[in-house]
Amino acid sequence: MNKQEAKRKALDYFDKAKIAITSEEEGRLEVTDLGLGRLEEIGLQILIYVNTDRYCAKEMVLFPGQTCPEHRHPEVEGETGKQETFRCRLGTVYLYVEGEPTESMKCNPPEGNEEHYTVGKEIVLEPGEQFTIPPNTRHWFQAGDEGAVISEFSSTSRDDFDVFTNPNIDR
Repeated sequence: MNKQEAKRKALDYFDKAKIAITSEEEGRLEVTDLGLGRLEEIGLQILIYVNTDRYCAKEMVLFPGQTCPEHRHPEVEGETGKQETFRCRLGTVYLYVEGEPTESMKCNPPEGNEEHYTVGKEIVLEPGEQFTIPPNTRHWFQAGDEGAVISEFSSTSRDDFDVFTNPNIDR
């Protein structure tokens, strides 16, 4: 799937989730494979509504089985790293964070990348459920079989400072 097809597919997910997107927002919808060239497995579709020096709000779409790789939001220029709340709007989101690993995780890291996924405490989010990730906490997430739409509410987002466990990721 190319980025244009992914963009059209993401817009369909917003429609299924009954999230109205303006034509201006459609133009800002980002599709990223994080430089790995495996968009259907590893990547994310993101629409940022607002990102100021105080807060950020965005929507994220994950296609079935698509994974956002493990990363953390560190302190930046003396300011605490991003704290974010994920709220599931459509589908199922499997979120993995630091803590006691879940014995029988429902998801697996993408093949060939297992060494870059080091946390395994599983949080399952269904529509209407949410979870807050503290700053500088390693985490990754994956959509269930039907894909997912996630609303994110956070402190300021500085994606270019995110630290990914996989050194090959280019954000």
